[in-house]
Amino acid sequence: MTSPLIGVTTSRHGGWRSYLMHRLALYRAGARSVRLMPGHPLPTEPLQGLVIGGGDDIGAEIYGGKVLPDVRIDPERDKLELGLLKAALPAGLPILGICRGSQMINVALGGTLHTDIYEVYVQAPKMRTVLPRKTVTIEYGSRLDRILSCNPCQVNALHHQSVDRLGQGLKIAAHDESGIVQAIESESAPFLLGVQWHPELLVWKKPQQRLFAALADAACEAAAPLSATAHAG
Repeated sequence: MTSPLIGVTTSRHGGWRSYLMHRLALYRAGARSVRLMPGHPLPTEPLQGLVIGGGDDIGAEIYGGKVLPDVRIDPERDKLELGLLKAALPAGLPILGICRGSQMINVALGGTLHTDIYEVYVQAPKMRTVLPRKTVTIEYGSRLDRILSCNPCQVNALHHQSVDRLGQGLKIAAHDESGIVQAIESESAPFLLGVQWHPELLVWKKPQQRLFAALADAACEAAAPLSATAHAG
């Protein structure tokens, strides 16, 4: 059986580093990957899964949030990912959102974000590290709990936005010690999961690599592959 093809969205500038880490994680999970970027040709081969990756902030106007100065955004990437999700979500395509990607899933389903978590969670420590120094508590019995099999888990932290109001059909799957949402998942979709941390950077952590294995397994079982060229934008 051919390995499933997973599309991975990244930023146009500097996103190649992120893509290489995702490519390694998916390869180890038995899947192939292709990088998806605004302004670049999309693959003609249908996708069997999606990773909506990390990167720039999501434009606040999309979810009615507060526009902050000196925040880097990428409207063309926002458009690309919303187009992909618009097609992939009703098709039941397996999707893993990472950091910005988790937030984008929430926004695509009508949810909102805290534009700056430190304005809301004023007591939260200002942590920014690729090392697993943040403790997150996984919701018992959630899909994420079954995949990771670690609770609590130690993860990294590279974000300053987070989920506020949940999108339609989503539920909280993890939170940190300050109460900030750290993961979301679908109440009914076969595989729709978003994590606020970066599991692709935790290559030595077996629980985190199981996220990519679970995505690859779900992609193998996907009933209807997605033609990215037909639906993005």
